[in-house]
Amino acid sequence: MAYPKVLMALEHTQTTVRDPRTRPSPDQFARMAHGYFLTMSNVTLTVVIIVAVLVIAALAIAGYQMSRRKRTERLRDQYGPEYDRALDQSESQRAAESELTDRSKRYEDFNLRNLDSAEREDYERRWKNVQAQFVDDPSTAVRNADLLVVEVMSARGYPVEDFDKRANDLSVRYPERTQHYREARRIAQANEDGIVDTEDLRQAVRSYRSLVLALLADAEDRARHNKVTTTNR
Repeated sequence: MAYPKVLMALEHTQTTVRDPRTRPSPDQFARMAHGYFLTMSNVTLTVVIIVAVLVIAALAIAGYQMSRRKRTERLRDQYGPEYDRALDQSESQRAAESELTDRSKRYEDFNLRNLDSAEREDYERRWKNVQAQFVDDPSTAVRNADLLVVEVMSARGYPVEDFDKRANDLSVRYPERTQHYREARRIAQANEDGIVDTEDLRQAVRSYRSLVLALLADAEDRARHNKVTTTNR
């Protein structure tokens, strides 16, 4: 029967446990304990390393995301509506921000100069002539206004070979005015085809005027203007 065999096995086990000869010696026990704690130490060290790597990776990702957010905020503040325009014309936000960053780097390489008083007075006089011309010949006035912008830009040291590059370069310093400049140029081109009305031409002249005056102002004028603006707030 199975029952007596079970009893016999149980009695043998109990005898073995009670038998001092089958118990581990102190040295064997110490080696077993050392191996156990060594194994646990290795496992603990592995866990600590894994946790540390995960924490470092999380911090790196958080730092990168924070850097991207700060970069986005800085570019939005600097470029205003030009940021949204670049975003609309790019495949991704990263591409748009890269393009805007390239504009800033290109702008830093320009050797821009302030106009002396005689030059400013001459351009201001010529601009007044454009405005006066608008009364009798709006189309010609818009055409001359567009040309005068290019002349003033060239005198200041801006490259002027291509309109898109001109507008991109101006956007670094004058983002709002650049938006109006783009629209004024669109009106000027449409004017050549005779598909705009007098009010559109008037708006174009206003936009050109704003940009011309900004380009004519030197650093001293801007500092004085900023001081007056701050005082009046």
